[in-house]
Amino acid sequence: MSDSPEGRGAQPGAYAVVHGDEPQIFLAEDEWVISRVLALQLVALTPSAEISSLSRLQAIREALLQEQWDVALAEWIEETGNFVDVFPYAPKVWTASELDEVRASMEIRIAPIFGEPS
Repeated sequence: MSDSPEGRGAQPGAYAVVHGDEPQIFLAEDEWVISRVLALQLVALTPSAEISSLSRLQAIREALLQEQWDVALAEWIEETGNFVDVFPYAPKVWTASELDEVRASMEIRIAPIFGEPS
């Protein structure tokens, strides 16, 4: 998990970043849905032949059947070594109207980079 979105203009929603050879991003309407998305679209789609031990496979299966999404994901992370960052809020989506040409030009001129060095 990450810092609180307060003060950052976060939108409703949640997302997860799966780190690996080819990173993946999953978006959902809230943190409850993102946990199910990860269970169904990440953990459950892993072929059973790719799980190193029968005991780990059974643990993942049992967690999925019990709808213990966090347990299933933790087992999957331990098995694959692919880390997953889950954020219980959506990132800020900037729009052209928020940063139009005039505003961007003005804000650039007063940005800290243009302050006097200490």
